[in-house]
Amino acid sequence: MSVPLSLLALLSQGPAYGARIKAEFEARTGHAFPLNVGQVYTTLARLERDGLVVPDGGPDDEGRIPYRLTDVGAQQVSTWWESPVDRSEPARDELVMKLALAVATPRVDAQAVIQRQRAAAMSHLQGLTRAKLALTAPGQPPQPASIPTPTTLSDQVVLEHRLYAVEAELRWLDHVEELLHRAGPAPAASAGPAPAATPPSGPPSAAPASPNFARPAPSDTRH
Repeated sequence: MSVPLSLLALLSQGPAYGARIKAEFEARTGHAFPLNVGQVYTTLARLERDGLVVPDGGPDDEGRIPYRLTDVGAQQVSTWWESPVDRSEPARDELVMKLALAVATPRVDAQAVIQRQRAAAMSHLQGLTRAKLALTAPGQPPQPASIPTPTTLSDQVVLEHRLYAVEAELRWLDHVEELLHRAGPAPAASAGPAPAATPPSGPPSAAPASPNFARPAPSDTRH
């Protein structure tokens, strides 16, 4: 998520101070990406340093300074709207990293990790589904704070994305589980280094026996 570009996009609609920008950002993104007001002001300071925003007049009675876009900042926003989001680099998804490590670690029960994640995802999916139903069936049970009932089109866009993401996660977990079944049980770990060879007991002049190395057949091209 590009917070700086998101703040510039909000400022393209007119000057605003930090707390107002924070509130607008959270309201327009379905309250799914909460921001710390300190983070907002730190980002605004960097944007000002880069010549993308400038203060719009002096502070008000409460000491709040509004910011507005510069021409360069407005161009940045236009370029953002016109450019697709780059997906060529994989996101640093904790679950992906966790399962990739689990299936490669002999002492970890990857199946159990998958089962626990599936149960959590199913519970989350149920909460998201209840929030979606609240759009067409008022009077649904209260939602957890992390899944507010959508009231705007922006809320609905974010909620639908979360639904699709959880459904995709469940399908991916099923696929990883199938991969584990196909791979079979993990090979047993080595019991330790092989014991040192006992030196021959014959006289020093005795020629050592030729080692019997196993060699692959000429046609074996495995590495």
